[in-house]
Amino acid sequence: MATSTIVATATQAAVTATQAAVTATQTAATSAVPSTGVSAFVYLLVVIHVLLAVGLIVFVLLHSGKGTGLSSMFGGMQSSATGTSIIEKNLDRITIGLAVGWALTSLLLMMLYRPV
Repeated sequence: MATSTIVATATQAAVTATQAAVTATQTAATSAVPSTGVSAFVYLLVVIHVLLAVGLIVFVLLHSGKGTGLSSMFGGMQSSATGTSIIEKNLDRITIGLAVGWALTSLLLMMLYRPV
């Protein structure tokens, strides 16, 4: 009788230890898996980055080629000093601003975005 009680107690202790080990493993595995890892700020940066890219494409295509472009389309007034219109100068400024913004968002996304 005493032997069977000892064996039953040892078996129960082994089962309890196994269950504890399984629970510890599950807890460790759950805590090791990160959450989504992407914050709302990164999503906002991606949206801004895409909008800047589309704007950059549009404004580059609006630039004049050889004698044609935005200034000739709207009949812009020619500047006597440089030969370019006010519209073309503003178009250049906007394009440079979009390019700088796109480059900055590229760098920020490179530093902040960590895929899961």
